Amino acid sequence: MSSEDLEAQEDELLALASIYNEEEFHRAESAQGGEIRINLELPQDFRIFAKGEEHIKYPVSFLPTLILNFELPSDYPSNSPPVFTLSSRWLSRVQLGTLCKRLDELWQENVGSVVLFSWIQFLKEDLFSFLSIESPLEVTNSNKGKQERKKEGAGKDNAEDTEKDSKEQPDPRAIQEVDPRSNLLLQLLDFDEMQQQKAFDSKMFCCNICFSEKMGSECTCFKDCKHVYCKECMRDYFQIQIRDGNVQCLNCPEPECSSVATPAQVKHLVGEELFARYDRLLLQSSLDLMADVMYCPRKMCETAVLVEPDTTMGICPSCQYAFCTLCKMGYHGLSPCRATAAELRGLRDEYLKASEEEKQFLEQRFGKRVIQKAVEESFSSEWLEKNSKACPRCSSNIQKVDGCNKMTCTSCKQYFCWLCLGPLSRVNPYGHFNDTSSPCFNQLFQGVDIDDDEEFWSDEED
Repeated sequence: MSSEDLEAQEDELLALASIYNEEEFHRAESAQGGEIRINLELPQDFRIFAKGEEHIKYPVSFLPTLILNFELPSDYPSNSPPVFTLSSRWLSRVQLGTLCKRLDELWQENVGSVVLFSWIQFLKEDLFSFLSIESPLEVTNSNKGKQERKKEGAGKDNAEDTEKDSKEQPDPRAIQEVDPRSNLLLQLLDFDEMQQQKAFDSKMFCCNICFSEKMGSECTCFKDCKHVYCKECMRDYFQIQIRDGNVQCLNCPEPECSSVATPAQVKHLVGEELFARYDRLLLQSSLDLMADVMYCPRKMCETAVLVEPDTTMGICPSCQYAFCTLCKMGYHGLSPCRATAAELRGLRDEYLKASEEEKQFLEQRFGKRVIQKAVEESFSSEWLEKNSKACPRCSSNIQKVDGCNKMTCTSCKQYFCWLCLGPLSRVNPYGHFNDTSSPCFNQLFQGVDIDDDEEFWSDEED
């Protein structure tokens, strides 16, 4: 190696180390060479799609780096070019081979001069135009595509294809770094998301809640609206909403913004335990919105049950309980649904306010006789609640027409106080009203109309 070549190589490697950071340029320790990672600047609104799925296009801001590994021979740059390989995860081997040939041409145009910086500038600035790459970009694994072509040509005379493939052997310096069994599109989308997060973390943002200036690594961004808040404020906000059961309200705090936090964002901010509650409540609320999903009426079970259309029977997959989907009681076939006293009152009000079509539906569900009975019994129950009291012993309804507050049940003959409904002694029933410690002391005739009482005694005197 001549001293001029060695000096030129050292100067070039030192220049590259000063221009590019450690992530972009790494010098080899044991040889005159290294690795250059080239980050490409994509055109505005650049999109990619998977082969055969042209209707779904994904916007990306970053694509994986292009990697140039090189070693400088002893007679570089005076006579020989750098020995190199060019690798990529998203360019095909044919495209990489075309780039390798262009790098050879650039060397031929500059024999005797250092060429690495010119190569880097070409790859960084002219790659898209040189390869005629435009948005949207079709993404496919080259090996997978080759396998598909083989399948399509099975059983045919493909001697011409074999001859053509032998003439188009890829450049050995061109390396596509992707597993043919993997999904290249997902890899590119994951890389884009990772790089966008990295760029976000390195910027400063103003939280729209506490108005503090914080690094992006201390903030979170809503995917749809791009509104940014600090993690501390959003953590408090999400924790309050989840503890209150408002799992459908984890949206952007900006007024009139409907952007919703992703489950990954929620989990990162609130932790495993609270996220488990969020996940459970979110599933339950989603099931509640589904018309064909009900819950098992048994309190000890409450498993979600998928109900078949046009049927009133549900069968719990957990406890096998068969129930009526209308009244939630045990399945009763074609018999009308049974109803409690409170439900009968509600049924009466609903029936009296219903339209003709709604009345027909209620009559079909509960039966016309049940509806009539509900109307009659609910009115009777309301009258009894207002004008009678229940015996403390047998619960029979007792109406007081007149007289003192010592009552006798017409059913079980129990003495009781009309005011406090307490049972009275059969030996001395009036002692309750004469006892100074009793809440009804001296109230035997409390509520009795005095005029009626005087008329009663005057009639007796006459």
